[in-house]
Amino acid sequence: MTLPATMRFIDHGRGGPPDVLKEGTGPLPSLAEGEVMIRVAWAGVNRPDVLQRGGSYPPPPGASPYLGLEVSGEIAAVGAGVQRWKLGDRVCALTNGGGYAEYVNVPAGQVLPVPRGLSMLQAAALPETYFTVWANVFERGGLKAGETLLVHGGSSGIGITAIQMAKAWGATVYATVGSADKVRACQALGADAVINYREADYVAEIARLTGGKGVNEILDMVGGDYIARNLKCLALEGRLVQIAFLQPSRVEIDLMPVMIKRLTFTGSTLRARPTAEKAKLAQTLEREVWPKLEAGQMLPQIYREFPLADAAAAHALMESSAHIGKIMLKVAGG
Repeated sequence: MTLPATMRFIDHGRGGPPDVLKEGTGPLPSLAEGEVMIRVAWAGVNRPDVLQRGGSYPPPPGASPYLGLEVSGEIAAVGAGVQRWKLGDRVCALTNGGGYAEYVNVPAGQVLPVPRGLSMLQAAALPETYFTVWANVFERGGLKAGETLLVHGGSSGIGITAIQMAKAWGATVYATVGSADKVRACQALGADAVINYREADYVAEIARLTGGKGVNEILDMVGGDYIARNLKCLALEGRLVQIAFLQPSRVEIDLMPVMIKRLTFTGSTLRARPTAEKAKLAQTLEREVWPKLEAGQMLPQIYREFPLADAAAAHALMESSAHIGKIMLKVAGG
């Protein structure tokens, strides 16, 4: 595979609203030991990309300054020390940045094969959300078959993935959303009950649905006044897993429920984790999740596709929260 001297990428300049995103041209990234270079077919658009564009989610040291945390494509070059991958392999990957480009370098351990039967488009929609859900709902939150999970933002990429994965592992799943269309979408994906938070108090609804017991685990990306309300929704020994803050992260709450109900309040980010941790997550996904995907279970839901040059429109859609599922950028076809 002959590599060009330059590539197209999306530049967010000094940051700002979606319209700061412009297509630019620059040199290919330099390949380091232990990395592979991927010729990108599709890139996923995620909420952290929006935060980085706005200046509140900087890339970790040494990562690409460009946006983009997940891609699919073909291996275009292999760095020293990489044994598993070879030129032309069809892969998807969790990147440390730089996915909004024709070429991106990724630590080899964060690369996974495209699941059998899935398209390049579907494969690019996997890494960010499936890594995040597994790491938080199953590893940090410890969700088990027979337990109950409440997912806030059920129609987001993360929410849809959490609903489907939790159901696949035998949990009862409740979700909150903000419209009737999103209620129907989450029900169709298997959620046992979906609460429109604009029409009902989710705390009261969870109490009703669980006979006053509460849920075993909550996955939250809202924060703010949801935190205290979430503590009310948790059952004895319940776990609250925080993965983002659409509302303020600084709040005043009564922590007595944590003591009385022996609760766990935890959370994590994915991007800043060491390469070895992300590689271990990739191995777990390939062993536990990939077979279910290849069997046609819990597939990603694609809401809309945009050409790479229209990244600004994709970000505007993400910020509108009107989407149900993943927003994708077509870079070199699928």
